[in-house]
This record gives sequence, structure tokens and C-alpha cells, in this order.
Amino acid sequence: MVTANTAEAQPNPRRLLHFIACGFGSGLMRPAPGTWGSLAAIPFILALQGLSTPVYTLILFLATLFGIWVCQRVSEDLGVDDHPAIVWDEFVGMGFALICLPAEHQFLGAALGFGLFRFFDVVKPGPVGWLDRNLRGGMGIMFDDVLAGIFAGVCLQLAFFGWAWMI
Repeated sequence: MVTANTAEAQPNPRRLLHFIACGFGSGLMRPAPGTWGSLAAIPFILALQGLSTPVYTLILFLATLFGIWVCQRVSEDLGVDDHPAIVWDEFVGMGFALICLPAEHQFLGAALGFGLFRFFDVVKPGPVGWLDRNLRGGMGIMFDDVLAGIFAGVCLQLAFFGWAWMI
């Protein structure tokens, strides 16, 4: 893929795939578009919390597959491998981070999950960083955030389990 300057290559929110890849416009906000995208994902994810775990997981799986395709298409359109405005990966990563939130702790869980996900997404420890460095295109855009979301989700579940154990 030819890599254009991200200052020159800008997503067009009037194009449906660009609008979706940019998290319904949240990735166009500055500074820190990934943070804005992660925040914008929270209401969508909380709306899915009433679903059964298998249905929620199926939706995340389908959103991941869709994300690989849409992020690949938009990055090809822009000529940039992973444009900062593409935040569909943050939407899906947050979905993994907030999987199985206890109903009585949805808002606390969303806040903690957001912080944990942003930590793993920005710091990119271990395998998250490896995926970010070694995968390209739609798979590269998606998989590091999916893994960051899984790590955040595991940490969040351990925190809730530990909290329940202590009281």
C-alpha cells in the first residue's frame, strides 16, 4: 500500500464506509481520536449489555470481521495503513473490554473498562505491540485492539471478582 501523509489523506464522513470506520465521526475529533472513538463506543456497548453472552459474543465476532473489511477498504482509499481517524477498531476493542459487565456495575465497569482499554491500546504491552508491529491492513488495524480489549476485559473481570470476594 502506498503510504500518503495523514495530513493530506483525510476521511470523507459523507462516504458511508469512511463514516463507519471513523466511529460515526468520533475519530475525526482531535486531539486523541482513539480516545474519542473509545468513549463514543460506550453507549453502543451498554445498549448490547442486555443480550445473552453468546449473542453479544457473536455480534463482537461479526463486528471484528466487518471491521477487518471496512478498515482495509478505507485505509486503501486513504493510502494510509492505519489512519488515526479510523476508530472502528476502538469500538470493537471496547466491546471486548466490557463483555460480561455485572448489571449492577455497568457505569463503574464502563469507566474502568475504558481506562484499562486505553492503557492496553496506548502502551501496547507484549503481544498487543507485536500484533501492532507485524500485521498490516485491516487485520493489523483490528487485531491489536481486539487483544487490548480482551486484556482489559480480563483485568476488569478479575477486579470485579476480587471486589466481590473482599466484601
